[in-house]
This record gives sequence, structure tokens and C-alpha cells, in this order.
Amino acid sequence: MSETFAALADALTAEYAAIWAYGPIGVRLSDAERKAAVAAEAAHRARRDALVMQLSTGGGTVPPDRAGYALPFPVTDRASALRLAVQVEERTAAFWRAALPVSTGADRDRALAALVEYAVRATRWRRSAGSTPLTVPFPGRPA
Repeated sequence: MSETFAALADALTAEYAAIWAYGPIGVRLSDAERKAAVAAEAAHRARRDALVMQLSTGGGTVPPDRAGYALPFPVTDRASALRLAVQVEERTAAFWRAALPVSTGADRDRALAALVEYAVRATRWRRSAGSTPLTVPFPGRPA
């Protein structure tokens, strides 16, 4: 298995978890924030679908989705939902960031696009939550 395939398979696993997390997130939000959560979930689904197609046609084994994922903390209200939304975007961005140094061409372009999209979305969630700072110096990099 190539380094690129392994990194993309890891990113796919992160996409699965992100999709799952947006269920508990969305039910604790309302109005525009709920619509943003639905749009975020749809974006993660689209990226998941593209990765499944790419990896399955590349001859490798596509990692399976799990029936469920453990959340890092209980999501009981708007504040915890927004905190989780930020964390989901940051963690998923980290997997795409890890794909950058081992990928080239179109794979690298897709990894960079995902990293940028998720960094922007995390910033929007931080703004909704009233968190500061709104941005981080190196999105997708552990603090």
C-alpha cells in the first residue's frame, strides 16, 4: 500500500467519523446554525463518496465505516455542539494535512482543498461559539 493510499484511507476514516458526529451536533442547534451543520455534513458525505470511489478504483481495500463512534464529550446543548463542531473540523483537517506531504498532483490538490475548507468551517464554528482566537496559526496541526 502506498503512502498516499494509506493517508487517503485515514482521511476517509476521519470523514466517516465527521459525518457521524454531525448527527448529535445538528440536533442541538437551530436556525442558521442547524443549516450550517446540515451543509457541513453534506460536504463531508461528498468528500467521503469521492474518496470511496477513488480508493476502490485504485485497487486497494477501502476501510469500512463503523456502526458508531465515541464522542470526546457529551453533546447536551448548543455550546457543547459548537465545541464538537470545531473539534470535528480540526481533527478531520489534521488527516488531510497529513496527506499533503505524501501526495502529488490531483491528490495533493484535493487534500489541500479539504484542509482549507475545514479550517474555514472550524473558524465559522468558533465565531458562532464566541470562541477566541477565531483562527489557529497552522490548521490541521496538533497544538
